[in-house]
Amino acid sequence: MTDLGEAPAQRSPLRSVAMPTEHGGWSLTAEPVLLGLLVAWSLPGLALGLAAMIGFMARTPLKVVLVDRFRDRWLDRSTLAARVAALELAVIAGLAAIIVAGSEGRFWLPLLVAAPLIGVELWFDMRSRSRRLIPELAGSIGMGSVATAIALADGGQVGGSIGLWCVLAARSSAAIPYVRLQIFRTYGRPHRVWHSDLAQIAAVVAVVVGWGFDAVPIAAVVAVAAASAANLVSARRDPRPAKVLGMQQLAFGVAVTLVTAIAVITAGLVHP
Repeated sequence: MTDLGEAPAQRSPLRSVAMPTEHGGWSLTAEPVLLGLLVAWSLPGLALGLAAMIGFMARTPLKVVLVDRFRDRWLDRSTLAARVAALELAVIAGLAAIIVAGSEGRFWLPLLVAAPLIGVELWFDMRSRSRRLIPELAGSIGMGSVATAIALADGGQVGGSIGLWCVLAARSSAAIPYVRLQIFRTYGRPHRVWHSDLAQIAAVVAVVVGWGFDAVPIAAVVAVAAASAANLVSARRDPRPAKVLGMQQLAFGVAVTLVTAIAVITAGLVHP
């Protein structure tokens, strides 16, 4: 999730090229992993989750390499970032072998569908525009595919597995514009409240459509609607400090994830 307006702290060379600075991104990456494993625990699923988390971390050194190559330069940090990225990608490749060997379904299909979204995010990363709305939405929506992949890897039903992605995409698509609005308000930057409002409405519509196709449980619809309603109300109040805002959205994310997991398991949408 966006951290616009926050001044970067001084960090060691290794930490600066290896550790993500988007604190909200940890939550938006962990939520699909948690949801997928709660409804469809398996060794391949666990490997998928680990690969997703390492992939999120690998984006940081990869971004450094892409930016420096795009600007036609190669610095000491470029070499360090390339080595870190190569190591993390090698670990992901090892995990992929575990996933392929133990998977019971076509787990790769949602990841293939999400690949263009991740590509969009990296395209903006390369041009040092990763804090724009489009790449943030593309990356978070694409990451939601991990939950579907985990469910399919354990032989889950296609409809219910896709429903997990629908809920996560709705949740992140509502949260990101809201957080951007509040940060813009805090720092006196131009903003439009209706942009955030539209995102909240679209999120609810998305899960309602998923419910209409029997892919999303009604409890998940209520959870997403409640979080969106809270965002709508908060958007008209004084903006809160960044840390408070982050904790609020983390709580919403955990709540939506747990409610969805319980409802999906109870309804047998992934495993009858």
